[in-house]
Amino acid sequence: MSEAGAGGAGGARQGDERRTFEDLMAELEQITEQLAAGELGIEAAADLYERAESLHAQAAERLAQVHERVERLGRPRG
Repeated sequence: MSEAGAGGAGGARQGDERRTFEDLMAELEQITEQLAAGELGIEAAADLYERAESLHAQAAERLAQVHERVERLGRPRG
């Protein structure tokens, strides 16, 4: 089994909060490829799906944070 399923069922891994958006997306892509290959058992697939949900939520939060920063930078100062 890959390390993507390690660390608990869908729980965030220690250190995830420090990972970049690009790192999160790369792991999501890897998980997607593993799931698409169809070679996993049902429990392993469920674990990876839960991990993917967690990664997706983290990536969406990072994207929202960056969007807010860009919005602030674009506002006129006064």
